[in-house]
Amino acid sequence: MRWNLVGDYLVYLLVRIMIAVLQALPLETCHRCTRPLVWLVADVFKVRHRVLHENLSLSFPEMPESERTELVRRTWEHLLLMVVEIAHAPRKIHQTNWRDHIHLRNDRCLVSNMLSKRPAMIVLGHFGNFEVAGQVVGLLGLPTFTVARPLDNPFLHDMVEESRTRNGQVILPKQGSGPEVEAMLAEGGTLTVLCDQSAGRKGCWVDFFGRPASTNKAMAVFALSYDAPMMVSYSRRLNNKPLQIEIGLCGDMDPREETGELKTIPGLTAWFTKCLEGAIRRDPEQYWWVHRRWKGNEDRVAKQRKAA
Repeated sequence: MRWNLVGDYLVYLLVRIMIAVLQALPLETCHRCTRPLVWLVADVFKVRHRVLHENLSLSFPEMPESERTELVRRTWEHLLLMVVEIAHAPRKIHQTNWRDHIHLRNDRCLVSNMLSKRPAMIVLGHFGNFEVAGQVVGLLGLPTFTVARPLDNPFLHDMVEESRTRNGQVILPKQGSGPEVEAMLAEGGTLTVLCDQSAGRKGCWVDFFGRPASTNKAMAVFALSYDAPMMVSYSRRLNNKPLQIEIGLCGDMDPREETGELKTIPGLTAWFTKCLEGAIRRDPEQYWWVHRRWKGNEDRVAKQRKAA
């Protein structure tokens, strides 16, 4: 245990040094430095090569291989630039200048639901720079709460949580926080949730880029149980420029005004997943193709074929 803590602390120090270096360099310089790193990560070391190409080939079967290879490079450029933006955002974006960096779309619906006495839900995916978006929403005086799995490294966990909660966001642990989530929704709070993580065998299976993807049922359950308007949000980088981010909605739903499929857990889950897919198709390089979104899909398809 002692040596594990020593190792975790050394990793933490390394990350803090990296952040300090990034913050000491101009934003444009950091952006230029990501390009040779993309070459190392994508072409030399081929990090997550198989997962990236498999996800992209199955999601965009009509795309030529040369375009997929280029999309892999642009995906890595986005991920590296995302790290740069997270490091610079607390020092660059303030209440007096946020309009120089953030461009809001559909903000009337977003703000009115968040200021309402009714509970509200914002679902978003690993798309664009969702970390900076969370910081900005808090900076504008619109507090939210979210559920996240604690990081394995306790020092990094404390650092990340301090950054996320700086502007008023409340972070609840993924395990055992159900009663707190319910209490905050009952008080009219706004819950933000990443909706594109694999939920395993017990998830709700919905179509995502033409393949069944296991999705957590909790988002639909909370929205329908607490009569909470649901907004599907995105935060995409504009023109590949650092800290030029558009935050908007690609869908919104009020349980009081809906009937039919959107009043069911499978229907609502399929709806917000489809909204997210639409945003990703517009800027596919800004999605986290590096993670295994369709984990368990192979076993499910095999069982369906066997049963047939």
